[in-house]
Amino acid sequence: MTRVLAAPPWFEAWFDTPDYHRLYSGRDDCEAEQFVASLMAWLRPSPDARLLDLGCGSGRHARALARRGFQVTGMDLAASSIREAQRHETPRLHFHRHDMRDPFGTECFDHVFSFFTSFGYFDDAGHDRVVANIASALRPEGALVLDYLNVAYSERVLVPVEEREVAGHRYRIERWSDSHHFFKRISIGNGGDAYVERVAKFRLGDFERILGRQGLHLETALGDYELGAYDAERSPRLIVVARKPAANALRAA
Repeated sequence: MTRVLAAPPWFEAWFDTPDYHRLYSGRDDCEAEQFVASLMAWLRPSPDARLLDLGCGSGRHARALARRGFQVTGMDLAASSIREAQRHETPRLHFHRHDMRDPFGTECFDHVFSFFTSFGYFDDAGHDRVVANIASALRPEGALVLDYLNVAYSERVLVPVEEREVAGHRYRIERWSDSHHFFKRISIGNGGDAYVERVAKFRLGDFERILGRQGLHLETALGDYELGAYDAERSPRLIVVARKPAANALRAA
């Protein structure tokens, strides 16, 4: 009997390809630096805080965090991204290949960051596992900062078809959505490979429920990288800040 192996999920296959890195090579390090600067001024972590960049990609946000003197860990499933990130390791900055659906520690981080929509790729059980792992890894009173797309804004500005040429490589990008997800099909060249990204349409109420199931309390929602107030219709981002209760509150529960 011939055994047919299941294809890997889209995020495992696509994020580890040269075309993914080429297509998204224009991501703005300056924007990451400015966002991190604003967050650190607002959160004010202690100088000895331990920070996790979960779904770190090649590490642009993690590097910005480490430049401020914090002990920073970056984790990502894509081996090629982690290899690139590890070129920038220092005594205070380390990167590991890891699937966020698997546990990554108990009470070992003061803050966990999920930047640039690095969540929303899984089924419901997978999302719950990720948040359970975050809740476990956070120290009491630690905070999660989850930077996500804003559904209403993203629906309004969605560009159905786009053609790009990057370093001599041509890409056709098609975008659409249904009631639960955004989709993006990236077709490479003429008759080349095609990958379909899928991201859940999570709104603020969805995050409140998902986080609450794991004991994380939603503190606030921000709407852009300048940390402006969140507006469900007009904000370009949904940046959720949630906190783990203090140790005495956990014991009482």
